[in-house]
Amino acid sequence: GLALTFSRATLPWARDAFAKNREELPEGVPYRRHIGIYAYRAGFLHDFVSWGPCWLENTESLEQLRALWHGVRIHVADALIAPPTGVDTLEDLERVRRLLEA
Repeated sequence: GLALTFSRATLPWARDAFAKNREELPEGVPYRRHIGIYAYRAGFLHDFVSWGPCWLENTESLEQLRALWHGVRIHVADALIAPPTGVDTLEDLERVRRLLEA
């Protein structure tokens, strides 16, 4: 399929369900976790840089929103298996280093 948008917030926002309980995702809504793996052609990267960030990218801190803002299609697919935990902090990096040394 094609991406409609990306957000750091829960989308779609199930207003009535979240009004009752903001701590749990509502049942029956097919939420997805974003795993960003991107491939670009060199010409596109030139355009991407020349556009500069749009307000939506600045708001969400998600660079792929710049491409969507300029009408670029981003293809998406469901992962067949859950990914391992990410490496986002120094503690995560040390955990991975220990695993690789073992």
